[in-house]
Amino acid sequence: MPQPTLLIRDARCIATMDDAHPEWRDASLLVRGHAIEAIGPADALPRQADEVIDARGMLVVPGLVNTHHHMFQSLTRALPGVQDAELFSWLRGLYPVWAGLTPEMVFVSTQLAMAELLLSGCTTSSDHLYIYPNGVRLDDSIAAARQIGMRFVATRGAMSVGASQGGLPPDSVVEREEAILRDTERVIQAFHDPAPGAMVQVAVAPCSPFSVSRELMRASAALARRHGVRLHTHLAENDHDIAYSREKFGCTPAEYAQDLGWLGEDVWHAHCVKLDAPGIALFAATRTGVAHCPCSNMRLASGIAPVRRMLDAGVPVGLGVDGSASNDGAHLVNEARQALLLARVGRSLEPFGCDHGPAEMTARDALALATRGGARVLGRTDIGRLAPGLCADLALFDLGTLAMAGGAVHDPVAALLLCASPQAAWTIVNGRVVVREGHLATVDAGPLVERHNRLARQLAEAARGA
Repeated sequence: MPQPTLLIRDARCIATMDDAHPEWRDASLLVRGHAIEAIGPADALPRQADEVIDARGMLVVPGLVNTHHHMFQSLTRALPGVQDAELFSWLRGLYPVWAGLTPEMVFVSTQLAMAELLLSGCTTSSDHLYIYPNGVRLDDSIAAARQIGMRFVATRGAMSVGASQGGLPPDSVVEREEAILRDTERVIQAFHDPAPGAMVQVAVAPCSPFSVSRELMRASAALARRHGVRLHTHLAENDHDIAYSREKFGCTPAEYAQDLGWLGEDVWHAHCVKLDAPGIALFAATRTGVAHCPCSNMRLASGIAPVRRMLDAGVPVGLGVDGSASNDGAHLVNEARQALLLARVGRSLEPFGCDHGPAEMTARDALALATRGGARVLGRTDIGRLAPGLCADLALFDLGTLAMAGGAVHDPVAALLLCASPQAAWTIVNGRVVVREGHLATVDAGPLVERHNRLARQLAEAARGA
């Protein structure tokens, strides 16, 4: 059967993030089925297709890629008891609340988080679900993604070392390691698609050095490599994290990761705020990826990750919005904007850094982190750029808005990152329109928000009554 066609016609600018032709002006883009067929001058492409989007006055970019999230945490945004806490205190305050999660809560919170991401132009997201009370399964998140239409990297997280064994989480929310490994293998076999263009992939993701054992880390790495899937965890997030690694393991987090086999092109670590110079060199040599989460790092006062030094060394870096209770928002354009601003001020705070300045990160650098950088961190060569043959994942932003006035007339790409962060006018995933004229096209946002708020109140009330 002929594949349906979609034409993005007469765009003001198409920023491909592709080395062959980075930016087109007054151009069109043709999608056939799930893939991009052609990009070029508007008068060189067809004028008609099965569906035509009038993109006059719009900027077209690759679908943004989110490399780290905890979507269930959207149920506990702005919770009063932990609004002003650093990482460890924040976690200790929230573990008892999250112990009340149900499968319905995980499904709805995942869909709410994905809706928020899609409306910001994000088309691919990973998610780190590491707590499994009351019958919760990773299957609940995957079902939510399939319904809403987001490209998804579902990571099977885990916690196995409770407070009684020197870990951070209470014993009530950890799992037995044999059960973790068994279920991890189940979800890989049931859901992971290794093919190009995959809509669902699975990664193996023990939570953190302070919540899992060395044995589970090693066994998880072996399991992932046996099945050819990726590895993900938290690392070097703040000073307390560093102190815990030195006290418990007698080494830095990067050295700990090396000892456990958690370095390589198939691994990405979240945060890495406190990655030191030897750690950066180790990550660069092994092409180990980093999910940079600037808003969460600021919200929890964890610090400023040395992103420019990572990039200059050759470390793969993408962006992550992190958990919605440590960021309280999941807007990937805003995350890229914050990455740009934080990089510019961050080097000035380093005692040995005198070469900082406004060029520390440019607007196009930040967009690269949010697109092709994220794709590289997730091991994907089929997304993150716009070029013939790649997945038809893209976002369109209206340049004629109040916030863009006086900026987009000069440089549409820079305006996207430097002006107030906009919502996407259109978001397309795998050739399917999922945001149409600024509104979700696959789920009804009103009932979703209402249901989500009801469950958020229910979760908090249950924790208060426990």
